[in-house]
Formats: sequence, structure tokens, C-alpha cells
Amino acid sequence: MTALRLCLGLILTALSAAPAAAQALRTGVDATFPPHAMRALGGQIQGFNIDLGNELARRLGKKLEIEGTEFSGLIPGLNAGKYDFVLAVVTATPERAKAMLFTEGYLNQDFTFVEKRTAPGIKALEDLKGKTISVNKGSAYEAWARNNGEKYGFKFDVYGTNADAVQAVQAGRADASLAGNTVAGWVAKQNQAVKTTYTIKTGLVTALAFRSDNKAGRDAASMALKCMKKDGFIAKAAEKWFGFKPAADDAAVVIAPGHGVPGLEGYDATPAALKC
Repeated sequence: MTALRLCLGLILTALSAAPAAAQALRTGVDATFPPHAMRALGGQIQGFNIDLGNELARRLGKKLEIEGTEFSGLIPGLNAGKYDFVLAVVTATPERAKAMLFTEGYLNQDFTFVEKRTAPGIKALEDLKGKTISVNKGSAYEAWARNNGEKYGFKFDVYGTNADAVQAVQAGRADASLAGNTVAGWVAKQNQAVKTTYTIKTGLVTALAFRSDNKAGRDAASMALKCMKKDGFIAKAAEKWFGFKPAADDAAVVIAPGHGVPGLEGYDATPAALKC
């Protein structure tokens, strides 16, 4: 009888613990990528994507568990079941869409120039003629500079970090630096000596990544993102962290009719009625 009671007790304990465990969403970020995710003085992770993830979990009625790690380990961790989704900045591309499911985009992934605050400001790509542009080594911005330098008549210098590329502008070694629009906005918000100017539209967006077999999870997160766009949460978070207000046609504002990124594999075009 005692053994039976003990067995029943263990079963009841396991059952009561199961719902709590099911309420946890496990995810990961690159905690060295400000202003999306970075360590605060106390060691905790903060940033735009942290705010986004916590709000997403709140709206889904779940607890969020965030691990700070190298970006290179996030997608393998997702596929291995270590994470339920990837909260870090992931650009939705046709190649990636073949291996995972994306929510709709929540930010545009454009390129923005940073110049001295006293500079006239680049207003078109033709204004680059005769200028020197600084870029981060190995970045998409370096690739863009290599592919377009001759076309627009500018030179470019490569630096080890984006901070060094911005410093080159302040020191007068470069006329402008080129980086992602959100990172450029963060730099200008933190450094009053520089400003953001011209933005190159890429047509790319950032989205949350789920395993290809987790359509239900993707759709639930996608619905939460739609509601965050509708009530302005994402736009306000963008202003807080990037220092700019998203335009009316920005992914932070536009609500996709279905679930996923239109035009990419895995997009479900079935109209999704808002459930906020």
C-alpha cells in the first residue's frame, strides 16, 4: 500500500509539473549585437529583441527562457530541439526559408549611411561620387561597397568592427560609414557627433525562425506579432532602441494577410483574422 501511494504521488507530481514546463518558450540570441541584444551592467541581456521576445511570451501566456550564445549555434540549436524558436536577428531569405519557417517580418533589413552631424548629408546614391565609405569587414555592407564602388564612383575602406568604421568618419578618414539601418540608428542615437542619412532599400526583412515542423508555433507567434503591430508595440520599441519612427510601409507596421513572409517558401496565404 505504501509503495502504491508513493507511485501515485510521483505520477501526480509529474502531471502537475508538466503544464508549467509546457509554458516555457526556449530561445537564444547573440548577446553581443547591440541594440538588438546586449549585456547590461548587471549581466542581464537587454535590447530590442529582448523586449520583443518578452512581449511575445506574455501575449502567448508563456514564460520566456533566453540563452545568450554565438549566432552560429542558434540555427543548429533550433533544429536540434534546444530552442523553440530563434529570437536573434535572422534575415528571411529564400535559402533559409527552405529549411525553416518564418513568421512575418517585424523589421526592414535595409542599409543606412552614417555621417558627421555637420555634413550636408547623402540624399541619393549619386552623391557618393568621390567619397570614401567605411564598412565592417566581412559584412553585407562590404559586399555592397565592392559591388557598387565603381558604379557610383566611390572608394571604401574596411575596418574590423562597425565601431571602428564609425570612428573613421569622426576622424575624417571616411565621409560616411555604411551599416544596417537599426544599428546605424542606434549609433546615431548614442553618438551626437554623427547622424543617419540615406537608406538603401533591400527588400529584406527580419523575422522569427521556427522549425519547419512547427507550423502551429509559427502561426501563434505570427498572430502575436500582428497584434503588436496593430497596437503599436513594435513601432514604439523601434523608436526606443533605434531612434527612428518606422514608416507606414515598414515591416514594423505592415500586417501580412497570412502567416510568414509573402513570396518565401512556407508562407501561408490563408487570410488570418486578427485575434488579439
